[in-house]
Amino acid sequence: MGQALLEVRKLRTFLQSGNREVRAVDDISFSIPKGETFCLVGESGSGKSVSALSVIRLLPEGIASHPSGEILFNGKDLLTLDDAGIRAVRGSQIAMIFQEPMTSLNPVLSIGEQITEALQLHHPDMSDAEAEQRTIAALEQVQIPHASDRFRNYPHQLSGGQRQRVMIAMALACEPQLLIADEPTTALDVTVQAEILRLMRKLQDDTGMSMLFITHDFGVVAQMAQWVGVMQQGKLVEVGASTSVLRKPQHPYTQQLLAALPENLAKPSSTAPSYQLSGQGIVTDQSPLVQISGLKVWFPIQKGLLRRTVDYVRAVDDVSLAIPQGQIVALVGESGCGKTTLGRAVLQLEKPTAGNIKIDGQELTGLSARELRPLRRKMQIAFQDPQSSLNPRMLVETMLTEPMKVHGIGADNEERIELASQILESVQLHRDFLWRYPHEFSGGQRQRIGLARALVLNPEFIVCDEITSALDVSVQAEILQLLLSIRQQRNLTLLFITHNIGVVEYLSDQTVVMYKGKIVERGETGRVCKSPQHPYTQKLLAAVPRLLI
Repeated sequence: MGQALLEVRKLRTFLQSGNREVRAVDDISFSIPKGETFCLVGESGSGKSVSALSVIRLLPEGIASHPSGEILFNGKDLLTLDDAGIRAVRGSQIAMIFQEPMTSLNPVLSIGEQITEALQLHHPDMSDAEAEQRTIAALEQVQIPHASDRFRNYPHQLSGGQRQRVMIAMALACEPQLLIADEPTTALDVTVQAEILRLMRKLQDDTGMSMLFITHDFGVVAQMAQWVGVMQQGKLVEVGASTSVLRKPQHPYTQQLLAALPENLAKPSSTAPSYQLSGQGIVTDQSPLVQISGLKVWFPIQKGLLRRTVDYVRAVDDVSLAIPQGQIVALVGESGCGKTTLGRAVLQLEKPTAGNIKIDGQELTGLSARELRPLRRKMQIAFQDPQSSLNPRMLVETMLTEPMKVHGIGADNEERIELASQILESVQLHRDFLWRYPHEFSGGQRQRIGLARALVLNPEFIVCDEITSALDVSVQAEILQLLLSIRQQRNLTLLFITHNIGVVEYLSDQTVVMYKGKIVERGETGRVCKSPQHPYTQKLLAAVPRLLI
C-alpha cells in the first residue's frame, strides 16, 4: 500500500436514538493511498454510510458523537478541526457524491447555479464569468452533452444518469484530493452505471484523486477498487486487497455475502413445462396462460392553450408475447423502455391503446371494472417498493384478509385470519406478524408481506416489478429462493421485471428484452444471456459488472 492520503484509526461513531445509544461505527481502521480506491461493502445498516459521513463530518452534532478514534487527512486529524476548519476542507479537498441525486440537488436552482455556488464559496475572488466557464468545463468533463445549454437546466429536466453526472461535476469542480461516493450507481440502469463507472475511473486517472467508494455490488468492487473493507454491524470484519478478498475471503460473513450472489446460488431443477416460441412469441405446443397480441400503450403529448394532442409517447408499441403456465419470464431493459407499463397493462391497471390480452383464454381488454373484479383473483402484482405500496395505517392482518373478504374467500373472519397466517408462513414469516404495522419490519420482510398480499387470492399469474432492486444481496437471495419454491408448490406463472442480469440468469426460464417500447429479443434465458443476437442485448450484457474470480 502506497502513501496514505486518508487514515482512519480506531474510529467509533455513536448515534443517540431517544434514550438508547447506537454503536453505528465501532472501532474501525483503514487507510486510502493517494490515487487509489477503497471500497466499503456490506448490507444495509452495517455502518458504511455513517463511516463516510464521519470522515467528512456531516453527521448532526446533537445526535452523533465520536468517543474515540482519529481521521487523519494529509496527517491532520479532521475530528479536531473547528467549524471554519472543516468547512475549508469539505468540498475543496474532500467532496462527496450522494446516493440519490434528485434529493441532493436543489430543485429550485439550475444546475449551473448550484455548481458555481460551490466554486465561489471556496474561491471568493472568482468572478461570475470565470465561475460559469469553470462550471461548463466541469459539465463537459463529465460528458454532459451541450454543456453550455444545460447550464440553465433544472434537475427535473435531466435523466437519472445525467443528474448523477451533475453531482460528480459539482464534487470535482473544486478539484478535491478525496472523493467519497455513496452508492452512486445503485438506482441506475446497467448501461448508465457502466458509463458512470468508466467516467469515474477516467477522472481518477486524469486528476490523481483517491476514492472512498461505498457499494453492495461485488461486480462494481471488482471493477473499481484496489482495496476493500467488509462491514458488519458497525465493524470492519475483513480488509485487504480486492483481488485477495474476492478470491479467497477469510471471514465467514464475507464468504456468506459472496455465496448469496445470484451467480453463486444453486438453482433447483425446473419443473416448468417445455415450450417453443414462434416469431411473435406464441407458444406452438400448448395453450399459454397469458397471451398478448399487438399491444400498444400510447400516452398523448398535449401542447398549447387548448391542450391539443401533437404526438404520443409510445411506451409499449406493438408487443406480442405468450407466457405458458408455470413459467418465469424475465422482462429486462433500461428505465423508460416500457417494462413496467407492459406489466401494468397486462393487469389492466393501465388501459391499452390497442391490442389484445388474454388470461386463461379470456379477453381482458374492453372489460369494465365490475367485469374485471372476478378476474383479479387470477392475476396479482408485487410492487418494487413495499414501503410505499403497503398502507402504513393498516395491520398486516387487514391487508391480507380484506382482499379475501372482497372475493368471498373464507366463511368468516376467523377462517380468513387462519388463511392469512398460513400465507405468512408460506413466505417464511411468523403468524404473529399479522398484528404489526409495515414500519415495524425490515425491507426484506416488507417485500415478503407484499408477496403474501399477492398470494392471498391464490392467483395463477403474478407480475413482480423490480422486487429485489433495493434489497441487500443476502435478502435478495432469500426472496429469489422463496419465489422458486412458491412457483414449484403452486405452479405459478410469473412475469419478472428487472434490470439485474444475475437475477435473470438464476430465476427465469425465458428472457424478453425491451427497447424503446418494443421487444427486440426473446428466448430461453441461457441462450439469450450467453449468445445474444440483437445489438442492444449485446450492449446490455456487456455493461453488467461481473465478479470474475
